[in-house]
Amino acid sequence: MSGAMSGTGGAERRPLGGLLTREPVVVAAGVDVLADALADQAVRVETVDWRPPPPGTDAALAAVLGSPGHAEANARAVGRMVTARPHLVDVRPAREALGLEPGAFLHAGPPLEWERASGPMRGALIGAMLLEGLAETPLGAERELARGAATFEPCHHHGAVGPMAGVVSPSMWMLVVEDAEHGGTSYCSLNEGLGKVLRYGAYGPEVIERLVWMGEVLGPALRAAVRRHGPLDLLSVIAQALQMGDELHNRNRAATSLLLRELAPDLAAAPEVDRGRAAEALRFAAGNDHFFLNAGMAAAKAAADAARGVPGSSMVVAMARNGTDFGIQVSGTGDRWFTGPAGVPDGLYLGGYGPDDANPDIGDSAITETAGMGGFALAAAPAIVRFVGGEVPDAVAATRRMYEITLAEHPALQIPLLSFRGTPVGVDVTRVVRTGILPVIDTGIAGREPGTGQVGAGLVEPPANVFEDALRALAEMA
Repeated sequence: MSGAMSGTGGAERRPLGGLLTREPVVVAAGVDVLADALADQAVRVETVDWRPPPPGTDAALAAVLGSPGHAEANARAVGRMVTARPHLVDVRPAREALGLEPGAFLHAGPPLEWERASGPMRGALIGAMLLEGLAETPLGAERELARGAATFEPCHHHGAVGPMAGVVSPSMWMLVVEDAEHGGTSYCSLNEGLGKVLRYGAYGPEVIERLVWMGEVLGPALRAAVRRHGPLDLLSVIAQALQMGDELHNRNRAATSLLLRELAPDLAAAPEVDRGRAAEALRFAAGNDHFFLNAGMAAAKAAADAARGVPGSSMVVAMARNGTDFGIQVSGTGDRWFTGPAGVPDGLYLGGYGPDDANPDIGDSAITETAGMGGFALAAAPAIVRFVGGEVPDAVAATRRMYEITLAEHPALQIPLLSFRGTPVGVDVTRVVRTGILPVIDTGIAGREPGTGQVGAGLVEPPANVFEDALRALAEMA
């Protein structure tokens, strides 16, 4: 009997595995009363940030999660997202690529009317009016816009994405990206650089002059280089850049260098681009660490669009902001938008600017997070904290949290600091609602007043209601 009571090797068996003979460690979830009481008694307590699902969501969660084929639908949607193979294939004016007519503009985020447009969105639309010759002065442009002289729709409704205000007018040049695996096509404008630029709502003479130069010199030069090069594998560039310290939203230094390494020889060899203009184009792109951002956004859009329209899927295929509203679209609910108020990012400010100068979050660039980059890949870019605030452990913790609300790890986008674990990808509405964890987005901050430009950069989260509303819509369809 005594042998039976002994552990392996004759060690004395300890009741409850020795729980009562060593210092206890308690894991506490939910209300703080128990944790506080134990801490007061010098007991080591590990608290877990957990909260129950929001009131009124239990039935919707049960309906969606219990729906036959739900898991298979999500597996199909995220599978299509991570197997997309976006390639840069052309650069063309928006009037050709998107069929934009004079007086027709695109903008970032969900649908928006002039009356509800924020300062930077108004500033960008005013600048587009001046660029297209539809007004002679900013005041004249504002009057024309107020009386409905121009039409504007979301970029997402045309297979496109635009950073910050995301305004696209017919004369602007677009990157054309094709998905070699699933066949979709996506578009994004060319990056203007930082500071006082149209996408941040600035419209001064220097902004318009730069856009004119981009239309006359940069766009044609890039078109010649891309066509001479042939389809350029953007996923390969993104994967390499992640391992070189980029997260592909607010840090694109490595990706920009890789892109220029691919295109510079073809630009130099293109007979239709004289040496002076080729040098201008290269100098501009090389002096803009965010030059790749727009190509990365188009690549993410192609991947996300590949996952659209899967019946029963609760995976998010778009997150976008127009400076007033934050909106999401979900694979299983078609083109329907679920919206809530856009929040002001928490971050670092330039010069004498502060939170009072900041506009609520704006831009389609959260498509990068939608496809497993940006805020979801912060652990790959420790240096990003110098731009958006916080410490390196905060960046790692942010990425780790995103694994809890996503469906997969991206097989091609790997994070060295996490032992080459794939980035979290495929935001699942049900997981967001169940855990209370919201997607983290790193973003630029636009000035509240039209014409101000960029005032900072930081982190922001979507409003929780958009995921709850999407969940209820999915439940109605289950």
